Amino acid sequence: MVQAQEYDAIVVGSGPGGSTVAKELSQAGKKVLIVEWGNYKPLKGNMVQAGFSAATPGKSLLFTPDFAAVFRGIIAGGSSVFYYGTAFEPPLELFQKYGVDISKEVAETRAELPMEPLKDSLLGPMSTQIMNSARDLGYDWKKLPKFIDQDKCKAACWRCNYGCPYDAKWSGRLFMKQSLENGADLALQTKVQRVLFENGKAVGVEAKKYGKKVRFFAPQVIISAGGIGSPVILKNSGLEGTGQDFFFDPLLAAMGTVDKVPAGGREIPMSTGLHLEEDGYLMTDMTLPGALFRVLNAQVLKPQKMLSHAKTLTIMVKAKDDLGGHLTGRGGVKKRVSPSDRKKLQHGFERAKLILKKAGAGDVHKSWYLAAHPGGTVKIGEVVDSDLQTKIENLYVCDCSVIPEAWGLPPTFSLVALGKRLAKHLVEKTESAVNP
Repeated sequence: MVQAQEYDAIVVGSGPGGSTVAKELSQAGKKVLIVEWGNYKPLKGNMVQAGFSAATPGKSLLFTPDFAAVFRGIIAGGSSVFYYGTAFEPPLELFQKYGVDISKEVAETRAELPMEPLKDSLLGPMSTQIMNSARDLGYDWKKLPKFIDQDKCKAACWRCNYGCPYDAKWSGRLFMKQSLENGADLALQTKVQRVLFENGKAVGVEAKKYGKKVRFFAPQVIISAGGIGSPVILKNSGLEGTGQDFFFDPLLAAMGTVDKVPAGGREIPMSTGLHLEEDGYLMTDMTLPGALFRVLNAQVLKPQKMLSHAKTLTIMVKAKDDLGGHLTGRGGVKKRVSPSDRKKLQHGFERAKLILKKAGAGDVHKSWYLAAHPGGTVKIGEVVDSDLQTKIENLYVCDCSVIPEAWGLPPTFSLVALGKRLAKHLVEKTESAVNP
């Protein structure tokens, strides 16, 4: 058994929440160790790397009992490497209900990260065609704010899906890089199994690296392994109530074929859209990478469409789902798309069909269900308190798992703000202990 040096804090996972905590703590002069299950290879923006890191069955690709695919990124930066970079505002009132005020941190995040809608030169022809069609039908379809440095971005580029090789799209690995520059250490390809306790307090973690057991020690432990990874670690550590009644934002893709689109299939996805809050779903353009496009069409027995990628307009319909289901001890997803959620998605598909037909698309059909950013598995108010601490002193959680309610929108902005707030709390707690 290998024992590492002690640190001020251990952060398990480098997605939006974990990377933010690590960056803020290291910036405050704390000695931080980031423990990451995945690798830190340079992003190439290709299918092979994305498939290995986000679509390996049983690891980064999971299936529900009704065969909805659940993707997660196991790589430095986590799932934020493969997300679409859309910056939806955090639901401040929802968090305030649970005693969590992140308004200052939201303002700090807005000042620190790029989050503007795409300029016209970067807006793709497919998203433009969909937006114009939706507006013609009377929908308030708008450009969406993006976590993208548009000076680094490339026109006619689809690589957001596969991991941006230009560092244009913000992901957790950019904050992780800053942490390393601030003096943090990084343990790669190291899967944390459980938290170590002493006298009722968290004192470190036990992990496996290339099949060998390793231990790391610190007086503060922050679990940020995602909506699936974090509850599994906590459950293995003896904490009760994790992995129950969660959300996973089920979605489907509505697809229709048009005669021709200049440079079709090569653009930034989720650039425009509409949040129909009262109806319980979100609609956006979603230009898919060619490989995923072919898989989704094959899955619904549409092989004749597999060669129509460059002229297929796609709208994503994503629902705010009912809480339910549970995770297995190994991270299996035991939750079905509920009848009410299927109804929401079907309602959205009918709307998407009208928009696509108005845009000139024919043979409109839908994919099978997928799911995005599972969360609510370690809820604020149930498993963690308003400071994101569990019932075990010095053991914290900061990722999508702590979100207490479903809201059906991408959580990245909220997670960065939560990470900033938690880091402030940890610094203040340390300082008050030293200078009571």
